[in-house]
Amino acid sequence: MAVLSKILVDGDRLNKNIDRLATIGKLANGDICRLAFTPEDLQARYRVQQWMIDAGMGVRTDAAGNLIGRYEGLVPGAPALATGSHIDTVPSGGSYDGVLGVLAGIEVVRSLREQNLRLKHPIEVIVFTDEESSMIGGQGMAGTVVLEAPERYQPKIGKPIQDCLDSIGGDWDHLPSARRSRSEVAAFVELHVEQGPVLEQGGVEIGIVQGVVGMLRKSITITGQANHAGTTPMDARQDALVAAAQVILAVQQTALNLPSQPVATVGFLTVAPNAVNIVPGRVELSIDLRDLSQACLEAMMTQLQDEMAAIAAATHTQIHLTPILCVEPTLAAPAVQQAITDVCQELGLSYCHLPSRAGHDAMELGRITDMGMIFVPSEAGLSHSGEEYTSAEHCTQGANVLLHTLLHLDEIYQC
Repeated sequence: MAVLSKILVDGDRLNKNIDRLATIGKLANGDICRLAFTPEDLQARYRVQQWMIDAGMGVRTDAAGNLIGRYEGLVPGAPALATGSHIDTVPSGGSYDGVLGVLAGIEVVRSLREQNLRLKHPIEVIVFTDEESSMIGGQGMAGTVVLEAPERYQPKIGKPIQDCLDSIGGDWDHLPSARRSRSEVAAFVELHVEQGPVLEQGGVEIGIVQGVVGMLRKSITITGQANHAGTTPMDARQDALVAAAQVILAVQQTALNLPSQPVATVGFLTVAPNAVNIVPGRVELSIDLRDLSQACLEAMMTQLQDEMAAIAAATHTQIHLTPILCVEPTLAAPAVQQAITDVCQELGLSYCHLPSRAGHDAMELGRITDMGMIFVPSEAGLSHSGEEYTSAEHCTQGANVLLHTLLHLDEIYQC
């Protein structure tokens, strides 16, 4: 362990490779568009596969399309210590989201190989399929895909998921074969840019993720009565937009009042007839609730339903809720969090604990094995944008924390 404790990644090489991958799918305005299953995505996957091979890994593609590089360990049959993320982007993405976790994982393996060193456990670096849309890769590995409903996993490019998986070497018909278990993966650690402002605002170098929040989403339809804006007295109106305004404020206040600091958002709203001289008769809006506690999410929803019933009565409107999404939270394993904490202290890096309020494939992997996440700062909290930026220094620090966390876990977990 004395020799291993002195190993550091090659930060220059890591950051140059981040820049190289960013050239694939780069638009004229600087944004990166590398939607899953597009030619740009396939080109990026091929380049990453070559880097995996160059680092000394064997590479395979599972039925969910996940690209898996494996650096064998010293103990035959030992479960893997896994890391990785995704390389697909949203339509206007940046250079670091997902990419940092994949390329840092490759750099960890390359650094070990250059020292002619192997851990007791094998190391796997995983490129998860279509994280930004269907999450078919993470869910396929966790065994949570609803096989009877392939339409749920429609990628953004509009083609059937079966055809998309075929294009990258996956196989929808054999998707259950992609499922992994704790006996195969001892732990999964994902390095990722924060995609928020907390670390930068606090001057903190490393975020130790407590877990990935659960999400509750509902569609709300408010029905009143459209009527003449000039001739309808104020006390006789059934104004759906007035009711919607009260609902929006109730959503905000519900989150502000809870000590666990959940987040709650109304991000979509349409008004009908949407004319300057007509009292609105119908409004549709969405609510998105996120917290590390499922009990908190359910309590928030119960409180909001009670408040919406009161708002409907006061405004003489009808309010109807339709479920959109329910994803349970996944907590990071205490042993992995402690390993990351110990590494930060050993490397002299400042750190704090925080939740991940964005979804990640770690959320799915945490359903089958011990999971942890390492965050590094995002400048100005920007992500899903060509302006997304994390400094070379922070990327290197994150990769070194990942490397030494894997070294710690190699000692902690039995083979």
